[in-house]
Amino acid sequence: MELLPEGKRNTTQVTYEDQQKINEFSKLIMRKDSIEQELSKEMQEKEYLDDVSLEIELIDEDEKVQYKIGDIFLFFKQSEAVEQLEKDVESIDAKIEELQNKQSDIDSRVSALKTELYAKFGDNINLER
Repeated sequence: MELLPEGKRNTTQVTYEDQQKINEFSKLIMRKDSIEQELSKEMQEKEYLDDVSLEIELIDEDEKVQYKIGDIFLFFKQSEAVEQLEKDVESIDAKIEELQNKQSDIDSRVSALKTELYAKFGDNINLER
């Protein structure tokens, strides 16, 4: 069954190496989607922490604050909660930077694969979403 428009024939041979590149491209796209989801989640968490830090700074220094670590809530003094928030923000910033670096690496490899595959297959392959 031909999927090409009527009157067009595909004369390009797909080698094992070409198939490997197509498979790698597909895996990279799936990994990129996963990283984008994780990056979005981390950015949302950072936004929440920024909002919380503004609220905590308004509380009296002697007052106890519930702070969630993992699945539990602990009571901290306001100053200790601010310190913990700063550590958490630094941790999330590091995760975000790591994810952005991974995303950049994947983007460069995807771009290289697109160039190679389009050079060989032209209009006979669709690598766009």
